[in-house]
Amino acid sequence: MLPSIEKPGQKQTSVSIPDELPIIPSGESVVYPSMIVPLAANDEKTIKLVDEAATGDKIVGLFAQRQGVEEPPPANLYGMGTAASIAKMLKMPDGSIRAFLQGISRVRLAELVQVEPYLRGRVERVEVTVERTPELEALMRNIVSLFQKVVALAPNLPDELAVAAMNLPDPGSLADLVAAHVNLSLEESQEILETLDVRERMEKLTLFINRELEILELRGKIQSQVRTEVDKAQREFLLREQLKAIQKELGEVDERTVEVNELRAKIEEAALPAEARKEAERELDRRAKMPPQAAEYSTARTYLDWLTALPWARGTEDNLDVAQAQRILDEDHYDLEKVKERILDYLAVRRLKADMRGPILCLAGPPGTGKTSVGQSIARALGRSFIRLSLGGIRDEAEIRGHRRTYVGALPGRIIQGIRRAGSNNPVFMLDEVDKIGLDFRGDPSAALLEVLDPEQNCAFSDHYLEVPFDLSKVMFITTANLVDPIPPALRDRMEVLELPGYTEIEKLHIAEKFLIPRQLKAHGLSRKMLKIGDDAILAIVRDYTREAGLRNLEREIGTICRKIARQVAQGAKRSTKVTTDSLEGFLGHRRFRYELAEKADEVGVATGLAWTQSGGDVLFVEAILVPGKGNLTLTGHLGDIMQESARAALTYARSRAASLGAEGDFYAKNDVHIHVPAGAVPKDGPSAGITMAVALVSALTGRPVSRETGMTGEITLRGKILPVGGIKEKVLAAHRAGIKRLILPRDNERDLEDVPRHVKDKLEFAFVERIDEVLAETLQPAKASPSPPGAGRRRGRAKGA
Repeated sequence: MLPSIEKPGQKQTSVSIPDELPIIPSGESVVYPSMIVPLAANDEKTIKLVDEAATGDKIVGLFAQRQGVEEPPPANLYGMGTAASIAKMLKMPDGSIRAFLQGISRVRLAELVQVEPYLRGRVERVEVTVERTPELEALMRNIVSLFQKVVALAPNLPDELAVAAMNLPDPGSLADLVAAHVNLSLEESQEILETLDVRERMEKLTLFINRELEILELRGKIQSQVRTEVDKAQREFLLREQLKAIQKELGEVDERTVEVNELRAKIEEAALPAEARKEAERELDRRAKMPPQAAEYSTARTYLDWLTALPWARGTEDNLDVAQAQRILDEDHYDLEKVKERILDYLAVRRLKADMRGPILCLAGPPGTGKTSVGQSIARALGRSFIRLSLGGIRDEAEIRGHRRTYVGALPGRIIQGIRRAGSNNPVFMLDEVDKIGLDFRGDPSAALLEVLDPEQNCAFSDHYLEVPFDLSKVMFITTANLVDPIPPALRDRMEVLELPGYTEIEKLHIAEKFLIPRQLKAHGLSRKMLKIGDDAILAIVRDYTREAGLRNLEREIGTICRKIARQVAQGAKRSTKVTTDSLEGFLGHRRFRYELAEKADEVGVATGLAWTQSGGDVLFVEAILVPGKGNLTLTGHLGDIMQESARAALTYARSRAASLGAEGDFYAKNDVHIHVPAGAVPKDGPSAGITMAVALVSALTGRPVSRETGMTGEITLRGKILPVGGIKEKVLAAHRAGIKRLILPRDNERDLEDVPRHVKDKLEFAFVERIDEVLAETLQPAKASPSPPGAGRRRGRAKGA
């Protein structure tokens, strides 16, 4: 750098500049006065220009070229440039030259006078006069201060530049020095060169320096952040992080890179098994090379999100405290001892064997018996997550196994979706209504469940969407069903069936007091002081307003009472209300149902049977009568096929034993037999009314009345043998409720009385029989002189299974 040519307060005349100068286009570089720039040339024109200038006055003109202008000079040259002297020149062995040019003064290109063999033009020297003022002095000091900061932050600027700037007294030279070493665009550098007013030049330069200083400070901040976040030994990773930080500050973040890194981190955190991890990395690498416009781009992202979101190695810790689990189960449900014992047994074994596979249970019972809620209680007792999936109406196998990824909108099946929602690999998974799965052309969902519910196979369950095995062996599957028969045998064989029979009246009473009433009081904003429902009232609701094995309608009726009381409270009533049997109709209206009661007197041709229904047990009256005819058998009362067969078997037995029974041997030739079961609008079926029909028929044949206090159930054969039947518990409870004192049951059903509450058994007398002769001896009374006609017009009942 030469000393300043521009002196304060005077024009520069120390160096004489010819009117015509050789012109060297400097490309994108703007050369300022007093600056030294290198020149390397290997083309003939430039070499000849420098040679001739060096032998002459050694002065050339340097003019920057306009970008984007393809026209020849002077159209592509800026009008303002710098006259420079050739300070030193070297000729190289290959014929090229190396030279140093030192700027002298600003010059303006008037016109070109020569194009070949090199450019030559007429120039005018631009004189600059500087007037020193306090304002200009302040600008100088500010620029020096800012430039010192730039030098300190810029790694490519030596500290000597800051010292040189401090020692330059001339404001114009200072501005040129700073402009030459600050990172400016071509247009900005040319603007500084063309600004002749030194004060204006320094003001513009101040703006440019401040911007450059902000960029350098930001760069230092980014480098500092990156340096603290990454390992210095990983150069490649460091460069990537620097690029990421710069793009983030500039708002130009590469979303694809961020997304790939995010997915890679998720894969690391997901703890995938080897096969799943290999598939995830393969899919991620394929997606990283895929353009965002590709059809599979979003599909691959969805697949990776599913893979990484599944709880491959994330599970909850089981609560193995058997006593605490029993307390929780007892808190949530009354009775259900078989289910509770099975869960407690499982916990006990889990304490001894930690890697035991989860059981697969099937809770079968009528609606409203608490199958779904007991699943939630089991999950709470074990300390596990609970997931419920309703299978009712599902007809597509893909609902269980998922769709393959080739389909648009494909997703995993309901099993994998449930596991993801649970957030653990060992939840309690309830498959509700397993007996209501459908079947159509899309496949058989129950066949897909064979793998899910098989402990030997579900350790590697394969979903069509994931295409990698997922371990379901730690999941406790609980299925529910109203009926076991519709379940396919192969699927039923994989489950441990636990029967949940309907609740008895006493059980409903306890459940209502302990669970239903408190829950409904809370739901309606009432307290126990506001409403009390007596035990007799609860039993009246069960008998007269509901007819179900479960509890839904009972809770609904209790809710109706609570709403009535809430309305009274809202209208200002402050007294406590006690609901009794007398006041029940005021809340719920007239009684909706009536149970059959025992007859008031012994009658001929009328026997009392016992029936099972989904809502419990009931008594069943069978009427038989002989009328003149030709031996026809008439059956009425909406009887099913099985019940009709029982009636025919009873008639055939009576005909075969007519003589020993005391009846005329040819009674069937002169009489028609009519057997009727009242409540004809209600369908009835089943074999257990066989002995009841036989007793009613024999009573009609012999004229001997049947004991009104005796009820009976059992299947009859042509040989007169009595076979066991089902629903003993419900039938015994119905007999007790109807006022029957004595029951006749098949011998093989004696063990079924274990399920009957003791207080009921203590009030009944039981007779266990093996042949119909024993039944007749227990039920038929001595013949009267004038037997009573068979009873008619019985009270309407409900759907019965005899």
